[in-house]
Amino acid sequence: MHRRTLIATSLLAPALARAQTPEWRPERQVTMIVAFPAGGGTDVAARAIARFLERDLGQPVVVLNRGGASGEIGFTELARARPDGYTIGFINTPTIVTIPIERPAARFRLEDFSPIANIVDDPGGIWVMPDSPYRNLADLLAAARAAPGTIGYGTTGIGSDDHLAILALERATSTRFLHIPFAGSAPVKQNLLSRTIPLGVFNMAEGVNEWRQNMMRPLVQMGATRWDQAAEVPTLRELGHDVVEGSMRGIAAPAGMPAPVLARLALAVRRTVQDNDFQAVARQQALPLRFLAPDAYMAELRELRDRYQALWSRHPWRE
Repeated sequence: MHRRTLIATSLLAPALARAQTPEWRPERQVTMIVAFPAGGGTDVAARAIARFLERDLGQPVVVLNRGGASGEIGFTELARARPDGYTIGFINTPTIVTIPIERPAARFRLEDFSPIANIVDDPGGIWVMPDSPYRNLADLLAAARAAPGTIGYGTTGIGSDDHLAILALERATSTRFLHIPFAGSAPVKQNLLSRTIPLGVFNMAEGVNEWRQNMMRPLVQMGATRWDQAAEVPTLRELGHDVVEGSMRGIAAPAGMPAPVLARLALAVRRTVQDNDFQAVARQQALPLRFLAPDAYMAELRELRDRYQALWSRHPWRE
C-alpha cells in the first residue's frame, strides 16, 4: 500500500504543481515590435492579431514599427528587450536566420529569441502591372536573357525570401536581373504601382488585395503547391524550376522568458488563431495561417538556419 501511495503521489505531482502555479497575466500594456514599415504583410498580420491578443490578455497590445536593414533594427531591439512578457515581436523567415549568416557583425542570433508561435506561412510571388509586356514567366525569362542585368526587381532586402528566390531562379534559368532592395513590401508595391520598377517580388498575401482590384497581377507563385486563394497562378516548380520560397511570420520574445509567461502568451496566440472572428479577418486579409507551438516553431527555425547556412557556403548572396 505504501508503494502504491508513492506511485499515485508521483503521478499527481505535476498536475498539482500546475494547479498551484498562478497563471501569468500582464498588468500593463504589451508592446509588439514589427521590424518592417507600416502597410506591409508583416505589419498587417501583426495589427490583426494584436486586436485579438488584447481580448485574451486583458491589456492593450501596441504595434511599434522599427523598420530598416531588412529587419535587423527591429529584431535587434526585440532581442535586447527585457524577457518579462511586456515586449514581444513579429519575426520573419528567412531574415531572422539569414541576417546573422550574411552579416557577422549582426547584433542578434536565433538563440537570442524565445519563439512563441508561428501564425502565417506566405508563399513568394513575382508581380507586374496589369499591362506589363511580361504576360507570363516565359516572357520574363526571354527578356532577361536578351538584356542580362537590366530588368530591375524590388524586394524587401538582401537575404530576404524575395531576394533568395530570384537568385535561385537566376541559377536555374541562366538569367540575370537587377536587384533593387527596399525596407519592406509596402515600398516595393508603391514603386511597382508608380512604374519605377518593372517587377515586384513579395509574398502572395501581400499583393492579393491589389490583384483583386486589377492594380497588379502575379506571374508566378513560389509555394510547394498552389495557394488556394491564387489557384489560377502556377508555381515555379510546376513550370520546371525547383524553387520554393516564402515567409513564415510568427511571434517571439527575448530569450530567457520565464516558462509560465511563455506558456501564457503561446496560449493566447493559439486561442486567437482558433477564434472564428480572427479566422474571418484572416480570410478577408488573405493571410495563409499555419500555427506552430513554441517547440515546433524553434525546431523549424533551426532547420531553416541549417539549410540557409549550407546555401551560403555554396552561393553567398552578397550584392
